[in-house]
Amino acid sequence: MVGLGIVEIIDPADVRVRDYVGLTDVALRRRREPAEGLFIAEGELVIERARRAGHRPRSLLVGPSKLALVPADLDPDVPVYLAGPDVLAAITGFEVHRGALASMGRRPLIPVADVLATASRVLVCEDVVSHTNLGAIFRSAAGLGMDAVLLSPRCADPLYRRSVRVSMGEVFAVPYARLDPWPAALSLLVERGFAVCALTPSPDAVALDELTVTPGADDRLALLLGSEGPGLTRTALDAATTRVRIPMANGVDSLNVAAAAAIACYALGRRPAATR
Repeated sequence: MVGLGIVEIIDPADVRVRDYVGLTDVALRRRREPAEGLFIAEGELVIERARRAGHRPRSLLVGPSKLALVPADLDPDVPVYLAGPDVLAAITGFEVHRGALASMGRRPLIPVADVLATASRVLVCEDVVSHTNLGAIFRSAAGLGMDAVLLSPRCADPLYRRSVRVSMGEVFAVPYARLDPWPAALSLLVERGFAVCALTPSPDAVALDELTVTPGADDRLALLLGSEGPGLTRTALDAATTRVRIPMANGVDSLNVAAAAAIACYALGRRPAATR
């Protein structure tokens, strides 16, 4: 703790903690965070994973019980703001049960071409606007063998606090980029040799367990997922090279997009050929 700039905050309106104001106001955070080049990491584990991924803290905001957990190697010019539970709640708009928040600097988005240069298994999300679902999708992508995630322009922000928390910080482990213009940019995948498989409940789609995937490290496959509720748009479906479905039972027509992504990632993620 020696050398850390610890500053006690007693006034929720203190301008020094402006980065943390109104964290439950989704519309406000959507406007502010990308424009100001920041995002909020919540909890010790997520903060550490963000740092390991190369995101530099702008500041930390902690409760008294978490002060001892402030990283000892934190740069001395990064302020650590200390506030009691009531002040934390007044600043952020919620009870900060994890006791630690960090305002982190964003890194520039990776160009799509750079993401695809080293990827053979890619998740592509169209208009997934739920931060919870998007965080879960990133966690499945990281854990089940996908190399990257591509997002349509209307998808939620992977670095929004809830997305980061639901992913358990795995949004920092999976390269991602925005595909724009949409859906015309899907042609980039086809041009680079990817089979673009659209996940749909349509009965004429190929069952996931019947899809033929060429073994080997050089085969390329992109799994296209639609938004919650309406699913993929007609133009996105038309841009795919194959349509696949998860066989369902008991009259259930489909699964939540995050659950469907987990199943499809397990079936199609990059694993040794002998296990597929």
